[in-house]
Amino acid sequence: MTPAPEPPFDIPPIVTYAVPFFVLTIILEMIWVRVSKRGRYQMADSASSLAMGLGNQVVGTLFGGAIQIGAYLWAYEHRIFTLDWSWPVLVACFFGEDLAYYWFHRIAHERRFFWASHVVHHSSQHYNLTTALRQTWTGALGFNFIFWLPLLWLGFPPEMVVMFTGISLVYQYWVHTELIGRMWAPIEWIMNTPSHHRVHHAVNANYLDANYAGVLIIWDRLFGSFVREDDKEKPRYGIVSQLGTFNPFRIALHEWAGIFRDVLSAKSFKEVAGYIFGPPGWSPDGSRKTSKSIKAAWAEQQALQQQAAAVPAE
Repeated sequence: MTPAPEPPFDIPPIVTYAVPFFVLTIILEMIWVRVSKRGRYQMADSASSLAMGLGNQVVGTLFGGAIQIGAYLWAYEHRIFTLDWSWPVLVACFFGEDLAYYWFHRIAHERRFFWASHVVHHSSQHYNLTTALRQTWTGALGFNFIFWLPLLWLGFPPEMVVMFTGISLVYQYWVHTELIGRMWAPIEWIMNTPSHHRVHHAVNANYLDANYAGVLIIWDRLFGSFVREDDKEKPRYGIVSQLGTFNPFRIALHEWAGIFRDVLSAKSFKEVAGYIFGPPGWSPDGSRKTSKSIKAAWAEQQALQQQAAAVPAE
C-alpha cells in the first residue's frame, strides 16, 4: 500500500487553542445579557455546562480519544485510495466531514443508543454560549466516531479528518446564542446560524428533530430536515422530560441508566432491541412520548384549530 502522506504543516489542537476565545466571549455575552436584558443566564446551569465540557476533555484525554484515533488508524490502514494534501482533497474532506456530522447528528436524535450520549448537549433549559460547551462524557464509548470511518476508508488522512472535525466544533460554538437574530439571507440559506440552531435545541412540537447541521445547513435542506425559525413562536429549550438537576454525573449518565433499567424490564429480545435502538421514548405499548408522536399530536391539534376557524360564526 502507498505510504500515508504527511501533512505539509503542523496541525494545532484547534479546540484547545479556541478556549481563550470561548472564555472571553462567554464573559462578554454575560455582560451583554445583563445590560440588554436579552437572552438568559443561570449560574448553576452554566456551571453544569462548563463541568460537562471539562469532563469531556478529561475523559477524551484519558481514554476516549485513544479509542477514536485507534479506530481511525485501523480504518485508514484498510483505505481504498491514498489521498494527498492538495486543495481539491481538502475541499472534498471539508464537505465529507460536514456530511458525516449531519448523519451522526440526525441518527443521534433518532436512535436511543446514540441519543444517550448526545442528550447531554440538549439537557440545558437555557440557550447561551455555555450551552455549546455542555458536551458528552461517553461519546467514544458510545461509538459516535463510526460515522466518520467511511472518510478514512476512502483515504482521507486521519489528521485531515480530525482537523476538519475540530474546525466544525469551533464553528458550532458561536451559533449557541439568543443575541444574534436572523442573518443576511444568503448566509441563512447556506450556513448553520444561531437562528437555525435555536430551532434544533427547541422542544416546541413543530421544531423537534430539525436542523442537524454542523457548518452547512444545505444538508438539512437536501434531506428534508430543515425548519425555519418562526418569529411568532419563541423556542423553548431542553429535552421533552426535563432533568431538573445540575448534577454533572446525572446529566452525563441518566439516559444510559434509563436504557439499563428498561432492558432489565424487557420481556423479549424485540423489546430489548427497541429500548436500545428504537427512537428515544420508544416503549412496547406506545405509552411514552416520542418526537413522532408529539409532532403527530401537534399536527392533529393544528388541523382541528384550522377547521374550527373555518366554520362561520352563526
